[in-house]
Amino acid sequence: MSVEESAPSTEAEAAGIGQTWREAPLPVRVVIAGIMVNRLGGFLQVFLVLFMVARGFPEVQAGFALAAHGAGAVAGILLGGWLIGLIGVRLSIVSSMALTAVLTAALPYASSYPVMMVLAAGAGAASQVYRPASAELVSGLTGEQRRVMVFAMYRLATNIGTTAAPLIGAALVAHSYTLLFWGEAAAALCVAVLGLRSLPADRPAAMGRAARTAPRSPDRATGYRAVLRDRSFVLFLAAILGFSAVYTQYLSTLPLAVRAHGFDTFVYGSLVAVNGAIVILCELVVTRKVQRWSARIAAVTGILAVGAGLSAYALPLGVAGLVTATVVWSVGEIIGSPTMTAYPALAADPENRSRYLGAAQATFGIGSAVGPAVGVAAWALMSDTVWLLCGAVASCAALAAYYGMPVRAGQPPLPDQEK
Repeated sequence: MSVEESAPSTEAEAAGIGQTWREAPLPVRVVIAGIMVNRLGGFLQVFLVLFMVARGFPEVQAGFALAAHGAGAVAGILLGGWLIGLIGVRLSIVSSMALTAVLTAALPYASSYPVMMVLAAGAGAASQVYRPASAELVSGLTGEQRRVMVFAMYRLATNIGTTAAPLIGAALVAHSYTLLFWGEAAAALCVAVLGLRSLPADRPAAMGRAARTAPRSPDRATGYRAVLRDRSFVLFLAAILGFSAVYTQYLSTLPLAVRAHGFDTFVYGSLVAVNGAIVILCELVVTRKVQRWSARIAAVTGILAVGAGLSAYALPLGVAGLVTATVVWSVGEIIGSPTMTAYPALAADPENRSRYLGAAQATFGIGSAVGPAVGVAAWALMSDTVWLLCGAVASCAALAAYYGMPVRAGQPPLPDQEK
């Protein structure tokens, strides 16, 4: 499938933050609220290694369990994109959260390391099945002119929950790890109940039968085959992979660089806090302007700014310089990420939207998993030069985004395409 370039539509102009929230259908608001509740209780990934070490497992085994959780998460996203066509959006979300609650609550009672590995991988998969379903619901019930802003709200809910979860988790760990995991299970169960009571019922079986009986071109691919045959979208996935691999260096390589330059942990913590504050406080305001841009311009600008900010770490900077570089890549994140999150729904045919969303989310997960390992290895070989490598990878990702995100209806045209 290709996305045709055309002149902008005559739909109403993109709205502000308050208007977008008021106009959003109730199920969209429920999904955003549910995401925040779920992420506020997202303790497993943060505390799994510490929990296993406290239980007497070697650190290497604990690391493998965390890797199994991450691999399960990627598989869960892909599974979620497929599951929507089988059981529908509402049941995908409800079953994802209900199974997450069961598996997470079972972790403190694992009797052996193999059982722990199975539970960690299963919880990682179950906890991510909801993501394509929730993105599908938000995309399907939101008009194109509102979609980028709504996905910025979606990201804000995720970021607030992710920022607060470690603090809540630390308070629970002070009592016991059992309470920690039961707390996450309770949060997931609350989201399952909220989804069951508030989300609209859909009938994927009926739609699936209609699709099977409808005439279809023999050259027309469906499911994830359609994603792989869409050359433009594969380029977009390459951009997502490069962007996510570079972006996650702030979690892996940056603390090593800060320490190597003689600064203490407080400086690194402050840089992370600067990023969190910019994302939480500024993303919706920035998105109000950026949503009027073409998706291609927003993504390319955001990726290049992230690359520029990370590349600046290669300079002999003091604390003020480190903060400035962090501000640059944080602004790049809030410029590009909402658009890149929303774009798969624009690129896909309605019947394949969940697969496109799932593929993009899974690709981001792969980049987030591979990027830190590659970044740390590169740091060991080339020290500060690794930041220039990050800039080069970001430039390649921006180029892939430029050619993988053609302008389409509902987006402002690029200047050289105006008629």
